[in-house]
Amino acid sequence: MNYETTMADLSGAPGTLVEEIEVDGRRARRRRIIVVVVVAAVLLALAAWMMSRGADGDTALEPSTQNAAPTVTVVEPGRTTVTGLINATGSLAATHEVAVGVVGEGGRVISVPVQVGDWVRRGQVLAVIDRSVQNEQAAGSAAQIEVAKADASLAQSNLDRALKLVDRGFISKADVDRLTSTRDAAVARVKVAQASYRELLARNARLNIVAPVGGLILDRNVEVGQVLGAGGQNPPFTMAQDGQMELLAKVGEDDLGSIAVGSTAQVTPVGSDRAFTGQIWKKEPTIDPTDRQGVVRVALPYDPAIHPGGFASAVIDGGTVVAPRLPESAIMSDTKGSYVYVVGKDNKIERRAVKTGTVTDEGTAIVAGLSGTEHVVLRAGGFLNPGDKVRPVLPTKR
Repeated sequence: MNYETTMADLSGAPGTLVEEIEVDGRRARRRRIIVVVVVAAVLLALAAWMMSRGADGDTALEPSTQNAAPTVTVVEPGRTTVTGLINATGSLAATHEVAVGVVGEGGRVISVPVQVGDWVRRGQVLAVIDRSVQNEQAAGSAAQIEVAKADASLAQSNLDRALKLVDRGFISKADVDRLTSTRDAAVARVKVAQASYRELLARNARLNIVAPVGGLILDRNVEVGQVLGAGGQNPPFTMAQDGQMELLAKVGEDDLGSIAVGSTAQVTPVGSDRAFTGQIWKKEPTIDPTDRQGVVRVALPYDPAIHPGGFASAVIDGGTVVAPRLPESAIMSDTKGSYVYVVGKDNKIERRAVKTGTVTDEGTAIVAGLSGTEHVVLRAGGFLNPGDKVRPVLPTKR
């Protein structure tokens, strides 16, 4: 009975147990799928981690090319005899510029026989001043000489007659003394008149403007009809004594010490393709504090192509020096001064302060800071820093 009752109960709900069994089966399959997915993800992550560890291990064992020491070209400068050529610029001027003004009292100009650029000799008349009044004064002074001479002659005749009458007793000794004094005074007045006349002649001669020295007329500030007076602000003429010219060349104070008086220089005026050979005849003793430059004066022979006031460049012989020489690419500079990079111990970059000297077409002389045996970075020094390790390579000889 119990068996029948139980079967009856199961048969009374035939779909419930079967549905529950099917649901449990689906849940079990879903859990298995999730587990498989999770395990696969873990395995993939583990594989990726192992691969990354393996790559890191390879990098540690074999450095990449990115971390390898860079190759730089170096040069061993040695020591070379460098001929010093110093470049400079400046203005052209007369070596001895002479202002020629009015020496006498001046007056109206009636003639100017010279022009700018003319050569004149010492004493040559540059401008003629009207002297009609002064000539009349000179003529009156000459007449006074004749008057004085006549008075002196009369005084002498009176004295001579008196001396003849003294012995006869007609003239006293006192009268003779008075006549002698009169004669002496008349002779003195002749000398005074003559001196006055010579003074007027000298004054008249000073009216004209004459060249005090021989040379070249550089400037003329006078025209016919102009009235000139003594002490004018602008001199009527400006001359270059003996026509000598010079270049006032400005050079840096570092180069100034290597230039000696007597050194030669090649001077080329702006706008000209000619170079003139000059000679250093003087170095100015002061340095301009604004640009730290000094002036050397280069004497030049006269030539029409040399125009005072013009601009010119010069190449000055600065002597010779034995020193290392480097190309411009190897030398750098900053606020601390000029420097180079030297490959030192363990092929590490070292900064070396240097002092540059003469610059030539072959390179720049290094007068301090290098012995010549160092390996100096030839180029690309701006991409390096002190302490960097490099692989130095000497340039290939051609």
